[in-house]
Amino acid sequence: MKNVLNKAASWFAVAGGFLALLIAVVTIVNVTAFGLDKIARLMDANFPAIIGYEDFVSMTVSAAALMFFPYCQSRHGHVAVDVFIKMFPDWFARGVDITSGLLMTLLAFFMGYMMINGMIEVRSDNTLSAILGWPVWPVYLPGIVSMFLWALIAASQIFESEAEANV
Repeated sequence: MKNVLNKAASWFAVAGGFLALLIAVVTIVNVTAFGLDKIARLMDANFPAIIGYEDFVSMTVSAAALMFFPYCQSRHGHVAVDVFIKMFPDWFARGVDITSGLLMTLLAFFMGYMMINGMIEVRSDNTLSAILGWPVWPVYLPGIVSMFLWALIAASQIFESEAEANV
């Protein structure tokens, strides 16, 4: 199960990286268009930028950013203060690991739950992006899946930590 979750987290991180790369490329094209427009205006012409750039970037960033959380959790990449824990007995460190894993699991489940509520509200309101008029609710889906994948990985690490303690 751990392997499946870690592979899923890796694929989500790759997809999030692809979206971040896409944002960078679109931004470069848009900035280049602005520069070309400045030059074109000297000759009484214009060069249009990407219409709806802001809609695309804001919607894509909101999906991409959350896609990295499960991978970070799978690699124990979240902030931890190990300096003080090393001064305490092993049982205390395990207790802190289990408690922080439980809190992380609860946080991720809560965020996923709240995102589902937000998506339902946005969908029922028929919320559209400001310029392009794209529906906003589908952008919630990768984030919701990411939150629950994050929670599952954090939960599996609790049991992993407990199994290591019993060995």
